[in-house]
Amino acid sequence: MVAGGLALPAIGAAGQTSANERVGVGVIGLGTRGNTLLGQYAGNDALAAVAVCDVDEGRREAAARGIGADAGKYNDYRNLLDRKDVDAVVIAVPDHWHAIQAIHSCEAGKDVYCETPLSLTVRQGRAMVTAARRYGRVFQTGSQQRSADEFRKACELVRSGRIGKIETVRFDVEGSSRACHLPAEPVPAGLDWNLWIGPAPWMPFNRKIHPERWRRYREFSGGPMTDQGAHQLDIVQWGLGMDSSGPLEVQPPSDGKEYITYKYAGDVTVHCGRAGVNGVQFVGTDGKITVHRGFFKAEPEDVAREPSTAGDEPPDRSPGHSQDWERCLSSRERPICDVEIGHRSATVCHLGNIALWTGRAVRWDPVKEEIVGDEQASRWLDRQLRAPFSL
Repeated sequence: MVAGGLALPAIGAAGQTSANERVGVGVIGLGTRGNTLLGQYAGNDALAAVAVCDVDEGRREAAARGIGADAGKYNDYRNLLDRKDVDAVVIAVPDHWHAIQAIHSCEAGKDVYCETPLSLTVRQGRAMVTAARRYGRVFQTGSQQRSADEFRKACELVRSGRIGKIETVRFDVEGSSRACHLPAEPVPAGLDWNLWIGPAPWMPFNRKIHPERWRRYREFSGGPMTDQGAHQLDIVQWGLGMDSSGPLEVQPPSDGKEYITYKYAGDVTVHCGRAGVNGVQFVGTDGKITVHRGFFKAEPEDVAREPSTAGDEPPDRSPGHSQDWERCLSSRERPICDVEIGHRSATVCHLGNIALWTGRAVRWDPVKEEIVGDEQASRWLDRQLRAPFSL
């Protein structure tokens, strides 16, 4: 299984896929997000869904019917990766499966679109970056806000200095995940529960885990901190120009505060938790910018009336998140939210959880990607995988 060296569709002189070629896409994970992404390929002139995979028979049968009679349908993603007509994969499975499936996809010569949060742990995220670079893969992280005009505008204004020196950033996140201790229930017919658990610690089936509530439990997810936080902290990182770096210290809630505090270089403080902000708010010496999906507000208003010309290089503009991935599949450029960016944003989420779970401040070296002077906290940077699953 998992043969490497798969050739991509021919690229023309202008960097476009040949007119008679379409990129074959396999979708792994057919819950809400997987089916939404699958639907984007219906009638697409450049991308064609050719195979689907899910450990739930009902889900994969329904998805395959939606594609057509020739669709491949698989219980095990490794069989999907063996198909020579699958050039790229969409990974929309629970978080604990992201790293293994993404790395195996890169090894098999497939380009990757992986939903957020990119990884379950910091070390898994770095391994995903390494695999993408080693095998020359286009790897887009599903942080769709990077492709929305209101977020690009906000980050451009912040980075160009229009609200002065950034002092504080605020956003809300509902909390973390907890250990799972649920009783056993009968496994539904058609569900491969052993493969659903995969690299996570073994536990019996319970309907509160599958199909939709797995994010509550630490074995499979970092909870809202990595679910919501992956989007909010991604914008924080973008606005602060920290896509290849991160915070220096993370402090858990204390003294009656209901938020995590991140300390960045340049005396920038980020409040994450019950900060009383819908979306992300950047506060500078000369004004504020608040942004969330479909909403943008600058204070004072004239901050946003003139083009940004000074300061940092403005953020890239995207034609749309899936369109950006499609374009990069042809041009072989890195997408608007490349795997390294997704890894760095997920890392900030993971550090917040580590501070919550240990109950103490975490000092972080963003260059070495190491926790400084705390061996116990450092153990949370990775997880042991259940045999026979491995990276």
